Amino acid sequence: MDPTVTEKTSVDRDTADSVEIPQYSILKVLAIWAAAALPMAALAWLVAPALEDSFGGEENVPLVKALLICLTAGLIWQFVLVVVLVRREQGTLRWSTVREALWLRSPRDPKSGRRGGRLWLILIPLILLFAAESMIPGVGLPEDRDLAAFIDSDVGKNFLSGAWGWFGLIVLLQIFNTVLGEELLFRGLLLPRMNGAFGRRDWLANGILFAAYHLHVPWVIPATLLDTFIIAYPSKRYRSALIGIAVHSAQSVFFIILILTLVA
Repeated sequence: MDPTVTEKTSVDRDTADSVEIPQYSILKVLAIWAAAALPMAALAWLVAPALEDSFGGEENVPLVKALLICLTAGLIWQFVLVVVLVRREQGTLRWSTVREALWLRSPRDPKSGRRGGRLWLILIPLILLFAAESMIPGVGLPEDRDLAAFIDSDVGKNFLSGAWGWFGLIVLLQIFNTVLGEELLFRGLLLPRMNGAFGRRDWLANGILFAAYHLHVPWVIPATLLDTFIIAYPSKRYRSALIGIAVHSAQSVFFIILILTLVA
C-alpha cells in the first residue's frame, strides 16, 4: 500500500476526531433560521418591488430582474452567515476542519461505518423523488411571480435571448441556492447541531424549519415539507450534507440547462 495514502487516511481520521460539533439550543436554532428566512422575505416582498421601477423591460421583466438580484444577495448572505459561524465555532476555516464541521463528506453506512462507494446510489431514487415533488403545483402562486410561466412566455423568451449577463446571475443564484446557501446552512450547519435540542427527531425539525424558511416563495412550503423525508432524513442517516446538496442541485443543473437553451 502507498504510504502516502495511509498517512493521509490517518490525518483525516485525526481531524475528524478532533472536530467537535456543539449542540445548539432551540433559541439559537430559531435565531439562525430567522437570520436566513427574514432577509429573504424582506428582499422578495419589500426590496424587489421597490427596485422594480429601476429596471426597464416588458410586463413582468422589471420585477424578475429585481427578484434575481435580491434573492441572489439573500443567498450569498446565507453563505457568509455559515462562514462566520463556523469560523467563530472552530477557530479556523481550514478545509479539513470545515469538511467535518459541515458534514461535507461522503455518506457513511450507519451500521458498518463504511463511507462512499455504493452508498452514493441512494442519490438515484432521491433525485427522482425530488423531481416528482417539483411537479406539485404551488398553492396561491401570484401570476407575476410564476417563473415557469414567465420562461414559457414570449416576453420571457425575448428577455432571456442573448442575455448572457443575466444568465451568469442565474447560474450564481443557483450555486448559492443549492450548494453554498440553503443546503450548506440547513443540512451542513444546522442539522448536525440540532440533536441536543430535538433529539432523534432533529431531522424532522430540520425539514419543517426548511419548509417554513421559504417565506419568500410561500406557495412552495406545502410541497417543500416533503424534503424532510427526501433530503433531511437521508442527510442525517448517512451523516452527509453532500446528499442534500447533490439532490437539490440536480434541479439547479436542469434549470441552468433550460435557461441556457433560451439564452443561446
